[in-house]
Amino acid sequence: MDRGNAEPPLAIMASNAPPWVRPSNYPEPFRSRMAGRTKRPLADLFGIANFGVNLTTLEPGSVSALLHRHSKQDEFVYMVDGSATLMTDDGEIELRSGMCAGFPAGCRAHHLVNRSDSPAVYLEVGDRSAGDVVDYPEDDLAAVSKGGVWAFARKDGTPY
Repeated sequence: MDRGNAEPPLAIMASNAPPWVRPSNYPEPFRSRMAGRTKRPLADLFGIANFGVNLTTLEPGSVSALLHRHSKQDEFVYMVDGSATLMTDDGEIELRSGMCAGFPAGCRAHHLVNRSDSPAVYLEVGDRSAGDVVDYPEDDLAAVSKGGVWAFARKDGTPY
């Protein structure tokens, strides 16, 4: 995030952070599957460049992301309020308020699904390792991070 010469804030109310304008960086037909997800990028507001922190809200019936795994990035989630089902290669578990989960690079594929009738709010933390590749085992999609920008293609390499 380019803030010019402006000093980053010392502290903010996380729920007041501006949300991402786009629901997802995914190309269609995947982007529309992220309806009901609101991300508020927190680390960017403070000029933090080495890792990202998002306050994310999932409305009932929505998902955090496509089922995925990173080749280089570690990820961590902490459930702030509500509950969501953590889906992985190994099965599923309900994450309730106060619970957390972590995903080392190259580990199991994962995503959250809000099967409840209330919003689920969680913090997600991930590093920003250069050259990360993301595998989506249930979808014809692959992603590569190049210079901080995600490039998406089909699994055969055809760009979206």
